[in-house]
Amino acid sequence: MTGAAFLAATLLHLLAAASPGPAVLLTARTGVTRGFRTAVWLAVGIGLGACFWATAAFLGLAVLFKAAPALFWGFKIAGGLFLCWIAFQMWRHADEPLNMETEGQAARSPLSAIRLGITTQLANPKAAVFFGAVFVGTVPPGTSAPWLFALLAMIFTNELLCNAIVARLFSLSAPRQAYARLKRWIDRSFGGILAVLGVKIATL
Repeated sequence: MTGAAFLAATLLHLLAAASPGPAVLLTARTGVTRGFRTAVWLAVGIGLGACFWATAAFLGLAVLFKAAPALFWGFKIAGGLFLCWIAFQMWRHADEPLNMETEGQAARSPLSAIRLGITTQLANPKAAVFFGAVFVGTVPPGTSAPWLFALLAMIFTNELLCNAIVARLFSLSAPRQAYARLKRWIDRSFGGILAVLGVKIATL
């Protein structure tokens, strides 16, 4: 693999990591409701989930799904249902007030945030398709192990930085104050968007 090919893969993934989707949406809400630190731990989990899909792609994920389409279908259903479950929780707790003094300090542990980030990323079939059918096309056959590890490090860094930036923006005082005033409608809007994404993922 050449430096130019690595740069092309980096830019391609950076665009994918920064595009709106379940992970970015959940990071934004976590930044508002739980604070920057918890949202960064969530971003760590999202990065680890992306590395899992990338590793699976290097090992022949696309070939597996092509050979067993029912497996991919079942995975899409499970992922869509998981996103719908998160959407239901947002809608269910939309009327609960946000405590600006204590929210974000101890509501979710780093391990719990990482686990949620990993699960959210693994539940998104779009990530599997991107790495298995698009990203892997930028990796030449016979790429050496050091280059593959460099790609995984790049993927983790891109995911972490993109989501950390989103988390920082939404954890600032002004967005949090606005969220506290409009929590009911924002949570229901976020939940509705996630539900639509979940249904779309499960049915397309």
